[in-house]
Amino acid sequence: MDIDRSILDVFSDACAKYSDRPAFTCLGQTLTIGDINKLSARFASYLQNHTNLEPGDRIAVQLPNVLQYPVVVFGALRAGLVVVNTNPLYTRRELKHQLNDSGAKALVVLANIADTASQVIGETGVEQVIVSEIADLHNPLKRVLINSVAKYVKKMVPDFSFANQVNFRDAMGLGEQNPHSDVQCKPDDVAVLQYTGGTTGVAKGAMLTNRNLVANMEQVREALGKSIKEGEELYIAPLPLYHIYAFTIHCMSLFATGNHSLLIPNPRDIPTFVKTLKGVRFTGFVGLNTLFNGLMRAPGFSDLDFSKLHTTASGGMALTRDTAKRWEEMTGCVVTEGYGMTETSPVVSFNPAEAVQLGTVGLPVPGTEVKVVDENGNDLPNNSPGELCVRGPQVMKGYWQREEATAETIDSEGWLKTGDMAEIQDDGYIKIVDRKKDMIIVSGFNVYPNEIEDVISAHDKVAEAAAIGIPDDKSGEVVKLFVVKADESVTEEEVIAYCRENMTAYKVPKQVEFREELPKTNVGKILRRELRDEEMKKIEALESA
Repeated sequence: MDIDRSILDVFSDACAKYSDRPAFTCLGQTLTIGDINKLSARFASYLQNHTNLEPGDRIAVQLPNVLQYPVVVFGALRAGLVVVNTNPLYTRRELKHQLNDSGAKALVVLANIADTASQVIGETGVEQVIVSEIADLHNPLKRVLINSVAKYVKKMVPDFSFANQVNFRDAMGLGEQNPHSDVQCKPDDVAVLQYTGGTTGVAKGAMLTNRNLVANMEQVREALGKSIKEGEELYIAPLPLYHIYAFTIHCMSLFATGNHSLLIPNPRDIPTFVKTLKGVRFTGFVGLNTLFNGLMRAPGFSDLDFSKLHTTASGGMALTRDTAKRWEEMTGCVVTEGYGMTETSPVVSFNPAEAVQLGTVGLPVPGTEVKVVDENGNDLPNNSPGELCVRGPQVMKGYWQREEATAETIDSEGWLKTGDMAEIQDDGYIKIVDRKKDMIIVSGFNVYPNEIEDVISAHDKVAEAAAIGIPDDKSGEVVKLFVVKADESVTEEEVIAYCRENMTAYKVPKQVEFREELPKTNVGKILRRELRDEEMKKIEALESA
């Protein structure tokens, strides 16, 4: 496993070996690896010859899954810049924080969402804004049609203006006029600033180096083994490429092996998603529990062609047994669950396709050490729940400009504390019990929301569920369950009775609240924190009344 190469070394090797292979398809347009090479060179030339950006400067990329994303990111890296992956769904506050915290000097943004940035850009150090429309890399006729429909028919492009704006196509035209020069970097140079979700406080930028990302790419390839055949795969990409999991899979592992990704710009539009997959004989699918559930309930999904599907990878949140079982029954493909986090580039462990253990996140990927520790940092034996710690070449360099936070997370021996509670079985498989901060303590007993959600999700009348702890005078905390119905007839009594049949008494929810939907992150991970915050506000309001 060669982890001392840079991302550009990997990129150049892929371009030399697989130039004619399709790399990314979106909205009916396909770019080959050779196309990505040529177009990213133009973008790099624009950055080098028509901006004040210098190697090491940060460029924020705020794009959904469109063809411009890989062109911009590889172009920025070729110009020696650090990519700041930026969520298109950010609020003004979140975007302003990230642009200022990272010190970004440039921003690439999709016109559909540019109004948010236009409202805060004057309060940041961003000197150049590059605005792209959704079909800017399509052929001329399709480009005009798709962009016009988005702007004038569907009214998807709100009004915005930037004093320092250039259009993406104009930038690419300027870039074509001059040659570029690939900036060589070292393995330990930071390539990407990947901001944590901010669910536990202010979002921090994880410094992911070339070595981190190349190592994790190699680790994923080894973990997947023979299931990834060079130049023969077509993977569906609904998870956003600006999320490090999708970035590592689609822009690193699959690109490096000459394989093809079908980009889904808006996975929340399930009917269009299913329509896009019609007639496509895909071989791989990367998703997460809530997405699998939504697709399986959608009309037409079960009629798709799954004859070539051999790999379904799940990450981002816990995979319930019921979802895994129904997916296998519907598609004929076993879901292989893994585990990772932003700070580990992100993959730590993965279930080998030939030996999947449901309820676990598999074995550590090659070159990765794991252990669990108690609250005092003492190592625990196998089958004992404790905080999972990870050491390996994929562990981040640290948090951007946050030495104290880095020291709290990574110890002097290189062990990263994940904040997740886990058990390591005798056979080496890892079982994630829950987030340390999400653990509920009922009368001194540890209760893990994942377990409760896994049980109730198997109920035929339940579509989704989230469990949190709320204060209780007698037991300290009790479980409250939030449920999205799959069948309108289901009642609170029915849900509680089902839990009583399948769980120890102290784990049974004391309250059930039905919701039309649950709060989620941009990748579909349920936000228990928001539910807890809502409950605490209700309690505070009652106490002050």
